[in-house]
Amino acid sequence: MAEEKEPKAEAKAAKKAKKTAVPEVPEPEQALPTAGEIRTAKKAELLAWSERYGLSQEGKVDDLRQRLRTFVEKRAVKEAAPEEEEPAPPKAEKKAKEKPKEQPKPPKEKKGKKEEAEEEAKEEVHEPRAKPKLEPHMKKLLALRFAKNAARPKFRRQEWFRYRKFGDEWRKPQGGQSKLRRHFGYRWNLPSIGYRGPRAVRGLHPSGFQEVLVHNERQLDGLDAAKQAVRIAHAVGSRKREMIEKACDEKGLRVLNRMVTE
Repeated sequence: MAEEKEPKAEAKAAKKAKKTAVPEVPEPEQALPTAGEIRTAKKAELLAWSERYGLSQEGKVDDLRQRLRTFVEKRAVKEAAPEEEEPAPPKAEKKAKEKPKEQPKPPKEKKGKKEEAEEEAKEEVHEPRAKPKLEPHMKKLLALRFAKNAARPKFRRQEWFRYRKFGDEWRKPQGGQSKLRRHFGYRWNLPSIGYRGPRAVRGLHPSGFQEVLVHNERQLDGLDAAKQAVRIAHAVGSRKREMIEKACDEKGLRVLNRMVTE
């Protein structure tokens, strides 16, 4: 009887071992958590995941989530790396096969000639703009004027923000109770002499030329191409404008508002 009981006991022990062996390595537990699961998980779940993957369990919930996110991202990169490396050789083979086919192309000569002709035409049309001959102290004053223009605030009329009809144009405040006219501290500044540029370069073109308004070719006589530039009047027609521009090119004068031709 004792011999019969022994195999029964062994069979029972084997069944128990089989039952306990199944839940030890469940498949869903081995899968990495997604970003959404990490975002919605509570602290207990985050601690369990950290213990499973050998991560630090210290810190707040945000720290645990950040560690898990970085771990999951690194694992995903490692898994995706070998997959990307495998299709690389066939791509190289395709390129190697395609290159010799693309090399022999006879129509390239025609395209090259057209492109060369266009480049030559562009080079012929393009001419560098003339610059004035200025002394060093004048260049410094122009740079100072540029800096003051950049730092100068935009002056707007009183209550420009209240009424649409006012616009942004400056108007001097003349009201008896105007806080802007009386220079109250919480109001913006008014235009004053301190905002002006240096006197020596006042009225010059940004390039440094002195502008001369011209209506006909006769007014070009006596102009200095090193210091003066021509601005053609608005009322001059296209025919006379072409004549003035040709005369300026012959004399080496710069035209600030040259006619655009396409």
